[in-house]
Amino acid sequence: MAGGRVEIARVKGRGYGKSKEPEVRINQRIRAREVRLVDTDGGQLGVVTIKEALDLSEQRGVDLVEVAPNAEPPVCRLMDYGKYKYELKKQAAAKKQKSQTVKEIKFRPNIGSHDLDVKINHIREFLEEDNKTKIRIFFRGREIVHPELGRKLAERILERVADLGGVDTPPKMEGKNLIMVIMPKKNTQEKKAQEKNTQGGKENAEDQSEDK
Repeated sequence: MAGGRVEIARVKGRGYGKSKEPEVRINQRIRAREVRLVDTDGGQLGVVTIKEALDLSEQRGVDLVEVAPNAEPPVCRLMDYGKYKYELKKQAAAKKQKSQTVKEIKFRPNIGSHDLDVKINHIREFLEEDNKTKIRIFFRGREIVHPELGRKLAERILERVADLGGVDTPPKMEGKNLIMVIMPKKNTQEKKAQEKNTQGGKENAEDQSEDK
C-alpha cells in the first residue's frame, strides 16, 4: 500500500461513450457494519465489525478490500491492493499470450496474383484477430535452386500486411521450405521496445566497463 490508502477502484468496461463502471469497495468506502474477514495469507479471521477490520488493516499497513459484496455478511480481505491489481494485469497478459494461436498459410514461389490476394486477405484476418501467422513457401524439384524467388515473395507479403503486422521470425530456409512468422502490429511494437531496452542495457554496461 505505497503512497497512502487507496479508497476506491473501478473496473473499466468496454464499449463506446461513458458507461457505469462497477466499483470495488476498499477501506472507508465499505458500507457494511460487519464483514467476514480473510487475512493476507488466506486464513479466516471470522466475522468482525467494520471498525475492527479497518483498525487491523491500519496495523498491518495493508488495504481492506471487499471481495464478495453479495455475501452475508460481505467478505473482505486484507491485502496490498496496488500489488493485487498489478498481479491481475500480469495474469491477464499471460493468459492472452498463451491463448494466441499461430496460423499457417502455404505458398508456392510462383503463385498467381489472384491466389496471392486471397491468401494475403487470410493473413490480414488472422492478424486482425491478434494471431501470429506462419508463412511457408515450399519449393518443388529444381525450384529450390532459386531461393531468391521465395525471399522476394516474402517481402511482397510483408509489404501487403505492413499496416497490421511485422516480422516475428525473419525468412529462413528449412529444408525445401522458406519459413517466416508475422506477428500482430501491437506485439511487433512491444518486441521492438524490448529489444531497444535490452540493447540500451548492454551499451550502458559496456560504457561502465570502459570507464573502469
